Amino acid sequence: MKVKEAMTRDVRLVRPDQTIREAAHLMAELDIGCLPVEENDKMVGMITDRDIAVRAISEGRGPQTPIRDVMSTDVKYCYDDQSVEEVTRNMADIRVRRLPVVNRSKRLVGILSLGDLAVDESAQDEAGEALCGISRPGGEHSQSSARH
Repeated sequence: MKVKEAMTRDVRLVRPDQTIREAAHLMAELDIGCLPVEENDKMVGMITDRDIAVRAISEGRGPQTPIRDVMSTDVKYCYDDQSVEEVTRNMADIRVRRLPVVNRSKRLVGILSLGDLAVDESAQDEAGEALCGISRPGGEHSQSSARH
């Protein structure tokens, strides 16, 4: 199965100058945990509910904090024509639960999450294996370390 068959296509974006309150509100409205951050027609980061909780609230930052101050700037991504098996192995290795999906022109076309894979019967084994790898403690994307 290809990533484009399992990904979520309707992706909302935020800008780095918007507030974490705006990002949190949009996440709550859409019942999602992350948003790509776009500036000048280019993806420059990702903001997650965990970024807001761990990098902002736990450090005493208020709701007017700009997204750029707490977003992850080291954005990993996958291509829409890659196999789900290959991408889920990569997700386990780099310990992420979701990846932006781009086409070969590097245009954002979707998001692939473990949730997308868990509801697709043909991808449930890959989702389970990815979750096992992701759930190992620590790693490059550990939220307890400094901003990436």
